Amino acid sequence: MNFGTFSYPLPPNEPVLQYGPGSPEKAALKAALKEMKKKQIDVPMYIGNKAVKTTNKVAMHPPHEKAFTLGYFNMGEEKHITQAIAAALAAKEAWANMSWEARAHIFLKAADLLATKYRYHINAATMLGQSKNAYQAEIDAACELIDFLRFNVHYLSEIYKQQPVSSPGMHNRLEWRPLEGFVLAITPFNFTAIGANLPASAAMCGNTVVWKPADTQVYSAQMFMKVMKEAGLPDGVINMIYVDGPTLGKVCFSHPDLAGVHFTGSTAVFNTIWQAIGTNIAKFKTYPRIVGETGGKDFIMVHKSADVDVAVTALVRGAFEFQGQKCSACSRAYIPSNLADAIKDKLVAALASMKMGSPEDFSNFITAVIDERSFKKITKYIDEAKKDKKVKIIAGGNYDKSVGYFVEPTIIETKDPQYVTMCEEIFGPVLTIYVYDADKYEETLAVVDSTSAYALTGAIIAQDRYAIEVATKALRNAAGNFYVNDKCTGAVVGQQPFGGARGSGTNDKAGSQLNLYRWLSARTIKEVFVPPTDYKYPFVMEA
Repeated sequence: MNFGTFSYPLPPNEPVLQYGPGSPEKAALKAALKEMKKKQIDVPMYIGNKAVKTTNKVAMHPPHEKAFTLGYFNMGEEKHITQAIAAALAAKEAWANMSWEARAHIFLKAADLLATKYRYHINAATMLGQSKNAYQAEIDAACELIDFLRFNVHYLSEIYKQQPVSSPGMHNRLEWRPLEGFVLAITPFNFTAIGANLPASAAMCGNTVVWKPADTQVYSAQMFMKVMKEAGLPDGVINMIYVDGPTLGKVCFSHPDLAGVHFTGSTAVFNTIWQAIGTNIAKFKTYPRIVGETGGKDFIMVHKSADVDVAVTALVRGAFEFQGQKCSACSRAYIPSNLADAIKDKLVAALASMKMGSPEDFSNFITAVIDERSFKKITKYIDEAKKDKKVKIIAGGNYDKSVGYFVEPTIIETKDPQYVTMCEEIFGPVLTIYVYDADKYEETLAVVDSTSAYALTGAIIAQDRYAIEVATKALRNAAGNFYVNDKCTGAVVGQQPFGGARGSGTNDKAGSQLNLYRWLSARTIKEVFVPPTDYKYPFVMEA
């Protein structure tokens, strides 16, 4: 056997392409969109070495073009969950015993494939399947996903180097093992990178995975599986299935070999998962690791010293990029009375300048929300606001689902900081603003901290350094990712590890070593070179 300590240094972040006029990347992305719309695909489940198809075909439609069919995926049932678990467990020993460098190179190859050969295809799949505009697709499906793969290889190599000290005459060593059993990854529609990273990070640590992506993200998820297969991922390491949630829970949350759950989604679903695992705790061989990133009611706090244009830009981008369908999106804002009129005027003007339509038209900033269920939820809040005399809609408020699920960026102004849209997660392009007395800054910070059960992201916009320091301390528990003079979205792997606490999850920080520790189990081994041969210690001896 050959031995060596292999180095995987900290990588640079993947450069973000801008898709400007006449750029080669814009032409390449448009070509990929055109190519992918020419052919309907039939997406199988990936279970062990089989591409499984069923008679239950579910159509995939772009949210912005309901009448168009991208293809179909094969919906599974209870037996497919059981088969996927069996395939994961069967693949576990060989995968766990593969050398670290061989395992690492699969993920590094996948990153390079995404950065080159498949960049425009993974972006186009995200644009068509999830209705992201070109730039939002680029920062998600290409750059963030590539960063997750490369940075996690570096972080894991650093973890593997961590070893205990040893006293004379003995040696201590630390083994970093995968968990005992299988990991279940349940992923959301809104980020292709999250959908891929949740199963990939656990698998990188030597675990085998059952992966259930959201139905509305299957179109881009299958592209990632294609890349991983080409990169050399062995059969059974990641098993991708499409099943309904209750059936998945019934099988997995009582299975004795459940070792962990990697989840991103709603707080209500995560609470149900935690409760089910707790109820069945006596059935498991080991305590399952439960990692979740859930909801958010994210805020931007504007101080009276803020630059108006900085505040407006942060609010518009933070609230309305990807139609507000980010767990980090700004959905409540606190505006000081001295700047309120200027900020509101510029917000209204900014929204009036936005184009809304298909992401295939690159001039559109706003596209469709993900599906009819989301459309109905969002528009219900808007309709209630229209009827409520205590609030007013100062921009937007219109919607139309005749072609796709389009909701105008909407701004609600309330005089009640506890109004429903200041408190409840909407997950759409709706921002509620509350104008506070500019001289009651610290009192309003207390309102910000206490209004929501969530604690994912937040931001302070101010030029006064004392005000920034006061907010940073007062809101220390209100956001796991806190931004100063910036929007509250856009965490970059390696720069702002992402996750929140309270009702927003377990704060295990995807994009850092913290998350990878959750998919490892440590074993300490002590070896004594010349063992003692008598039980007596010196203290029992008498001179």
